[in-house]
Amino acid sequence: MALDVEKIRKDFPILQRKIKGKPLIYLDSTATSQKPIQVINAVKECYENSYANIHRAVHTMSAEASEKYESAHEKAAKLINAHGMEEIVFTRNTTESMNLILYSWAHQNLKAGDEILTTIMEHHSNIVPWQSLQAKGIRVKYVDINEDYTLKMDDYEKLVTPKTKLVTAVHVSNTLGVINPVREIGRIAHDNNALFVVDAAQSVPHMPVDVKKIDADFLAFSSHKMLGPAGIGVLYGKRDILEKMPPFMYGGDMIKEVKTTGTVYNDLPWKFEAGTPNIEGGIGFGAALDYLAKIGMQNIRGHEKELVEYAFERLGDLSGLKMYGPTNPEIKAGVFAFNVGDAHAHDVASILDDEGIAVRSGHHCTMPLTKERLHTNSSVRASFYLYTTRDEIDALVNGIETAKKVLKVS
Repeated sequence: MALDVEKIRKDFPILQRKIKGKPLIYLDSTATSQKPIQVINAVKECYENSYANIHRAVHTMSAEASEKYESAHEKAAKLINAHGMEEIVFTRNTTESMNLILYSWAHQNLKAGDEILTTIMEHHSNIVPWQSLQAKGIRVKYVDINEDYTLKMDDYEKLVTPKTKLVTAVHVSNTLGVINPVREIGRIAHDNNALFVVDAAQSVPHMPVDVKKIDADFLAFSSHKMLGPAGIGVLYGKRDILEKMPPFMYGGDMIKEVKTTGTVYNDLPWKFEAGTPNIEGGIGFGAALDYLAKIGMQNIRGHEKELVEYAFERLGDLSGLKMYGPTNPEIKAGVFAFNVGDAHAHDVASILDDEGIAVRSGHHCTMPLTKERLHTNSSVRASFYLYTTRDEIDALVNGIETAKKVLKVS
C-alpha cells in the first residue's frame, strides 16, 4: 500500500517550519526522527492529567501512568515479535542497551582468551564497549567489507573460532545504509555456540523486524529514531538469558524484597529498570508505536525503497559526487552518505542548511569505517523516513548543485 505522505506530513508540526526563510527539508532522520502530534499530545496529556510515579502507589494517577508505561513494553514486544514484555527492557538508548549487555552478561561470562566478533561498519556504541574488555585479555575481531560496501560474509567462516563467545552486527549501517543479512550471521554465531547481538537502531524504525526469525539473543533500538521521545531505548533479550543475568543497576523498581541479609530482585523486565524511569518518554514511545503500527512497517519500507530508487536516479546525474554504500535498492535503506569533490563535508552541509535542508556531516560515529575503509575524514549524510518526499530529494539535488557552484567543484 502506497503511503499518503502528504497526509502523514500534516501530523508533524515541525515540518511547517522555515529555516532561513525557506521551507524545512528534514533529511537527518538517521540521527533522530521528528515527532507526530499524536506523540506530542500523549506526552502533554501525561503531564497535564496523569503524571505520577509508576509501580509506587495505589492512587488513580499512578495506576494510569503504570498501565501506559507497561503497555509501551507490550507494544514494543509485539512490534518485533518477542515472546512478551518480559523480554523488553527499557533503557535510555541503544548505547545503554549495549552497555547493559557488557556489564550484565559479558563481564560475567567472558574470560581472558575469549573472542568477540563485530564488523568494521559498526557504530562506536557497538565497538567501544567490547574494546573495553581487551583489558581483561579478551580479543575483538572485525569482519571487513567488500568493494560494494557489503559485509565479507566469508570472513565469518575464517574469523569465528571455538574461542568466539559473542558475535554482533549492525542490521542497517547508519553510514552506508546497507541492510546486512543478520539472519545468516546469527546462524553462523549459533552454529559455533556464540551469542548473537544485533544493533537494530536503524532497522526497527524503518522495516519489519522479527527477532524470532533472526534468532537474535539480544537486539537493541531507540525510541527517538522512530517518532518517539528521546531517553527511551529498548533491549530485547531472550528470557532464559535475561533471567540468568545480574542487574545492571541497583535500587528502586528493580527490587522485590530487601532485608539486612540480602535482596530479592524483581521479575523481568523490571529487574533491569532501576529507579524512577522516563515515565513520560515511555508513554510517548507507546504513542509512537501505535502510530507506526497503524501505518504498517512493510508500508514504510516500501515507501523508503521507492525513495532510494528515486534518489539513485537523481543523485546519479550529478558530477563530482562520491557516494558510499551499495547501489542495490533491495539491500539499501534510506541513508545516503556522500562527498562533493574535495569540498569539506561541513561546508557542503552549511550551504545545504542555507537552503533549508537539514543533513548531517562528519564521521557519523563510524570512525573505523570512515577513516580506515572509506579513506575520508567525513561525509555528508542525507537520510529519509516516512515523511520524506520526492520533492525533497529534488531539493537536495538542487542544493548540492548550489554547493558545487559556491565551492567551485566541477
